[in-house]
Amino acid sequence: MFLKFTSMNTIKTWMTALLFFAVAGTTATAQTAEQFSVSTLNVDGLPKRILVFKVNADGPGDDGSARIGKYFQKKGYDLVFMQEDFNYHRVITVLMEDDYKFDTWTGDVDVVDHSIDFLHLQNHRFECDGLMGCWKNDLTVTPGSPVAWTQNFGKFSHAMDEMVTKGYRRYEVTLRGGSRIVVYNMHMDASDDADVDDGLDTEDKNARMAQWTQLKDDIMSRLDNRPVIIVGDVNSLYKRDNVKGQFIDAIRSTGRATVSDVFIELQKNNVYPTYTPDIKLKDEDLEVLAGETLDKILYINPVNGSKLRPISFAVDQEGYQYDGKPLGDHYPLSVVFQIDPSSAAIAEAESEGVNDSSPSSFWNMNGQQVTRPSTGLYIERQGDKTSKRIIK
Repeated sequence: MFLKFTSMNTIKTWMTALLFFAVAGTTATAQTAEQFSVSTLNVDGLPKRILVFKVNADGPGDDGSARIGKYFQKKGYDLVFMQEDFNYHRVITVLMEDDYKFDTWTGDVDVVDHSIDFLHLQNHRFECDGLMGCWKNDLTVTPGSPVAWTQNFGKFSHAMDEMVTKGYRRYEVTLRGGSRIVVYNMHMDASDDADVDDGLDTEDKNARMAQWTQLKDDIMSRLDNRPVIIVGDVNSLYKRDNVKGQFIDAIRSTGRATVSDVFIELQKNNVYPTYTPDIKLKDEDLEVLAGETLDKILYINPVNGSKLRPISFAVDQEGYQYDGKPLGDHYPLSVVFQIDPSSAAIAEAESEGVNDSSPSSFWNMNGQQVTRPSTGLYIERQGDKTSKRIIK
């Protein structure tokens, strides 16, 4: 027989060694850089009419909303965030149910199943925010409760922002490799082009800037070592709204974090448009291939935490069309991020004899490579090189 007794000291030595390698392996996995995709889209989900009143006659409706659900099902983004997800929520999400989990839907905009005092409509507000978060089944996400903006403007005019409970939602996300991030999804006050023409959009701009300040205060009050991603229909243009001064520069000035707009970083070499307070810049003045959009994806890297790095940015035009027409009044934005472990985490891993923080192979989403849009703007960064393609 080849069996023999081993001393207890020898057994303890082997158990210690096995435990060390198990812990080291776990540490290595947790500190490996990984990539993931994020998409944001205003799904234009207001009803075509309420009673006899036209509300969103040219919106996607049932048929278009079903195609929006198919779009997300096909693209397979890791994290999807929607705005104006009101009356067609079920139509959009039913096709995504096999692959995604969802945040709580807060309801539609209609008179059915709503208690409305028609004699005092000026006091009515639909208690829904139209915000929705969706994430792949293999991600761990803790959604927070909806937070309403403390300042809005416009009840029966100025884009009627006070008719719904606009605000933001905060999500704590653990990625597949163990990295952790925070995401904010939001919808800010809008400006009507007619008000811009007449120079009557001052209160709209003031409401948006109050919302940016509220958002900044919330982010900074909770900032830790996790990077933060900000997405949504912010209705803000850098020339028209002082977002850079009151949000981006204000956070940078604390010395606690850096802030960047992915589009500005990859497309504009980090040069922001100059804020011009008196400019009459309307939504229709935007050219998505040449300038910014009302939808944005920004990210914040805490000084002493893990770091996000955008790898690619896309505005998908052709992929979001049917019979030559857009499915809604916004195009989807998407970004592939890479998250790199913090230097402190790397040092800790190396002190334990582990050095496995090199980037993984180019982003692969459950075996699916990133799909470049047939038409639109596509920006990709590999290493120190950035390539841009405008596909017409």
